Amino acid sequence: MSRAARITVSLIVPALNEADCLGPLLAEIPSGLVDEVIVVDNGSTDETAAVARAAGAQVVMELHRGYGAACRAGVAAATGDILVFMDGDGSFAPAECAALVAPIAAGAADLVLGTRLQGGLTPGAMPLHQRWGNRVVAGLLRMLYGVQVSDLGPYRAIRRDLLQTLDMQEMTYGWPVEMMVKTARRGGVLVEIPVTYRPRMAGVSKVGGSIKGTLLATWRILCVTFRHARDGHIT
Repeated sequence: MSRAARITVSLIVPALNEADCLGPLLAEIPSGLVDEVIVVDNGSTDETAAVARAAGAQVVMELHRGYGAACRAGVAAATGDILVFMDGDGSFAPAECAALVAPIAAGAADLVLGTRLQGGLTPGAMPLHQRWGNRVVAGLLRMLYGVQVSDLGPYRAIRRDLLQTLDMQEMTYGWPVEMMVKTARRGGVLVEIPVTYRPRMAGVSKVGGSIKGTLLATWRILCVTFRHARDGHIT
């Protein structure tokens, strides 16, 4: 492939108080795997931004709290043809980004979701209540939209030009579900790729770390899931 036609990749990492995880996580990214790494600091009170910059990442500040808000800020700063989203807690393996990008680069998919439930799920990495929440929402997506997924895919890749047409509105944990539903309704091809999922490198998960956190995230995701089913249209 010529240099002019080379597909570029942006890795977007939303982060809130992940200073203890980001250093070792970003150090795992193989040289040349992506064209840019964008860490979105979603209002951290620790050294998240400083650690990210020291590791060579571009830092974007987004003070409006919310997973979707952080993702949106990363998208606005990204320049890649393919956008990859990865959590900043070290639970995913950066090297597996290549497997997520490959189907899109080959023209075989528009949105690729990393499924933890069919990949290398390390014992203890995902509590039972978090697995339950994932299964409930994945089942609803299959039933309501015909989207054949086993997981909600927080580690995922999408064509940037497609994402720009989706008019993403959800600023909370419902962002991935909105992306999946709107991609499917536009006739986009969604595929799942097994990915490794391991315990976070430090600290406690804001979602899976407590039953309350999981319930709140699941409730927000369910609201988005049913709202789009009720609306019956793309936007």
